[in-house]
Amino acid sequence: MSMLAVVLVLLVALLHVWFLVLEMFLWTRPLGLKVFRQSAEKAEQSRVLAANQGLYNGFLAAGLVWAAISGRSDIALFFLGCVVVAGAFGAATVNRRIFYVQGVPALAAIAAVCLA
Repeated sequence: MSMLAVVLVLLVALLHVWFLVLEMFLWTRPLGLKVFRQSAEKAEQSRVLAANQGLYNGFLAAGLVWAAISGRSDIALFFLGCVVVAGAFGAATVNRRIFYVQGVPALAAIAAVCLA
């Protein structure tokens, strides 16, 4: 992979580490409430589900870091594809901005990996 591809893959990984932190540790805190635009009551009711979601984001981040460290384009494309699908599903079921925050950076990384 090119340096640009590695940097973009790591950027997507960093985003998913941030999502892990937001969903696992900040979900019911003021920042989490603001980011996800929800009430404290709703956040408390969905806290366990959000933590589970955050864990999956951590797995995506781990796979992307593995791909970047190993230089394996096939692994990078698999995990980036998972991110795009998750972003598209989130956009279709929750809010379109999810795709812009999650899917667009992954698509840029896919393009960089394919062009490398």
